[in-house]
Amino acid sequence: MVFSPEKQKMFCPYCDGTECQDVTGNGSLTVCASCGGELTIGQFVSASRCPFCNNYLIFDERVQDRFKPDEIIPFKLGKKQAVQAMEKEFKKRIFTPISFLSEKSLEDMIGRYVPFFLYDFNVNGHYQGEGTKVRHWSSGNYSYTETSYYDVERQMRVAYDNIPADASEAMPDATMDLIEPFNYKELKEFDPKYLSGFFGEIYNATSDAYINRARSKAAQSAGSLMKASIAGYSSLIPRVDNIAVTDGKIDYALFPVWVYNYKWGERVFPFYVNGQTGKVIGKTPISKLKVLLYALTMGGIVASILVAAFSILEVWWWI
Repeated sequence: MVFSPEKQKMFCPYCDGTECQDVTGNGSLTVCASCGGELTIGQFVSASRCPFCNNYLIFDERVQDRFKPDEIIPFKLGKKQAVQAMEKEFKKRIFTPISFLSEKSLEDMIGRYVPFFLYDFNVNGHYQGEGTKVRHWSSGNYSYTETSYYDVERQMRVAYDNIPADASEAMPDATMDLIEPFNYKELKEFDPKYLSGFFGEIYNATSDAYINRARSKAAQSAGSLMKASIAGYSSLIPRVDNIAVTDGKIDYALFPVWVYNYKWGERVFPFYVNGQTGKVIGKTPISKLKVLLYALTMGGIVASILVAAFSILEVWWWI
């Protein structure tokens, strides 16, 4: 049995039924539970696929006890829908290689559960400063300028819930930040069945290793809120500008991401699709052949227009 994002339930990939009972391959880190083949499993892998029989495997000891996630957002988009999201995103890029998103290229596209820590913070902000408002006007032959000075003060308290930071060294932090947001209303209590049919990963380090990234997000957001509340002044000179972040609860969750590594020449272009929302992150390569063909086509069109124009001028000249 594997989890179907489209059906949002378990189904059998062999008979397409939904009444079968077994979840594929819960068990050993060294031997495939389905075919007995010897496995080479990475340090942080919690769910994978057997290279011999292609059955999906879930490794019990990496989804239990300290490695058991508190929550999970199951895949909402299947592979076909993820490809459609990329087609929609990149359809206007006329110089993209023809093989991009071809059936053969998409064979290695995988659905992957990425580990995230979700941090709660309480933020206190304090701002004191001097603000000015400048007014200009004219009367008769004279121009006037009036500058008013203000004491500006703000006190702010903000509570942040579930600020995310990915805990996978294999996934680029900046890309994972861009692929947000996830809809937390669809967070579910973790159940290993959601991993079946996908690749999974446990956190690569404890929450302490990633908390500064999340703190920075909370502090920047609070700072933006503070600055927005004191808009409208011609100038501001701060005397106190302080943001203090207090740590709160931490949860461990798995979020769904489709990963597509497109090989073009000697380079690999990675693409990521939010497996819940369909948001796409990636940069397509440029086919030099397409650029050349486009230039030749445009050149031919221009030449045809010039020939037609000269023909008209020639007729007019003889007339």
